[in-house]
Amino acid sequence: MSAGRYTRTATYKPMTPDVPQVTQAMGRSNQLGSLLKRLKLSQDCLEAIKPSLPPAMAAYVKAGPVDDEGWTLLAANSAVSAKLRQLQPRLIEVLAKKGLKVNAIRVRVQTGR
Repeated sequence: MSAGRYTRTATYKPMTPDVPQVTQAMGRSNQLGSLLKRLKLSQDCLEAIKPSLPPAMAAYVKAGPVDDEGWTLLAANSAVSAKLRQLQPRLIEVLAKKGLKVNAIRVRVQTGR
């Protein structure tokens, strides 16, 4: 090639149809829409109770599933689990004040981290 000349490379666009975002797709299905609502409720519940947890403990608690029987909190170990069980009445109170209605809070130790 001589000086001053350059080679142009072609830009290719992938040939894929417009794909809806996952949340949009989930909202279109009754079953998946219900799952999405429960996931959001679980995260909302966790955000509501976090200020009521001891600061050092909050990092060791995760939101678990919500079903007709209640909400599950996942604890990183048995010590965190025991403390969450002690706090259950207060946490249910906090959720009620925030308008987040759950029948009960279950505490499970999360295995296989």
